[in-house]
Parts: sequence; C-alpha cells; structure tokens
Amino acid sequence: MAGHFEREELGVATRPKSETKLAKPRLWKVLLHNDDYTTRDFVVEILQRIFHKTEAEAVTIMLHVHHKGVGVAGVYPYDVAETKVEAVRTLARQREFPLLCTMEPE
Repeated sequence: MAGHFEREELGVATRPKSETKLAKPRLWKVLLHNDDYTTRDFVVEILQRIFHKTEAEAVTIMLHVHHKGVGVAGVYPYDVAETKVEAVRTLARQREFPLLCTMEPE
C-alpha cells in the first residue's frame, strides 16, 4: 500500500459536519438625552446628518426627546453605535452644546 493512506493510518478523526447557526450580534440603542441648552434645530441636524433620518423623522424623534427626556436615535451593532455616539459628542463639543448621547443594549 505504498503511497495510499487510509484515514485510520493517519490518525485523523472526522465528525459529521454539524449545522451551527451563528447568533445575531447584540444590538445597541443610541440614545439622545434632553437638556436645557441644546437647541431643537441642532438635535434635528444631528439626527439627519449622523443618523440619516428624514426631516420628518428627525423632528418626531427630537420632540420625543424634548417631551420624554430621552429618545432612541437608532439601533445598531456595537461598533456602529459606538461610532455614532462619538460623532454626536464631537459635533456637540464643536458647537458648544452639552448634548448627551449614550448607548445601551437593546
């Protein structure tokens, strides 16, 4: 049997391929928090520019944040949510607004 190897001779054990399903990554909510200084226009701008909301969607979310104290700007995988939170914080800092943007697991 020169040149011909059986699996048992090589010591290779094989298992039937199991069907493993990958779990969907956990999603994170990006939250905007109301304050007494950040303008409504700036919040709408953030929602359109960073979260790609239409003007109508942005106004609806801004009003929810204004009346309820906090609102969801979007739901994303962790890395995307983290990037959006940092973008909001950076832009708010540049414009000298204290807008608080956080994230939490969905």
